[in-house]
Amino acid sequence: MKKLYVGGVAYATNEEGLRSAFAKAGEVASVAIIMDKMTGRSKGFGFVEMATEDAAQAAIEMWNGKELDGRKLTVNEARPKEERPSRY
Repeated sequence: MKKLYVGGVAYATNEEGLRSAFAKAGEVASVAIIMDKMTGRSKGFGFVEMATEDAAQAAIEMWNGKELDGRKLTVNEARPKEERPSRY
């Protein structure tokens, strides 16, 4: 399993749309578009987990810098989530 960061996701793009786009590169294990808790709208980025290293590499090559739903995507390997200090 390889998790990819996908930035520049159009607000109109839903998880199903992202899944079908990335499925062209290989088996997709999971998709998550990050939503704003206050507005319920997409924050414009998400994560796609590809089933294999090869599929992940193919997805990066296929989608990084390319347009999906009118927005240019940034696709790269997701970095581990860093512990952020609480804002309160």
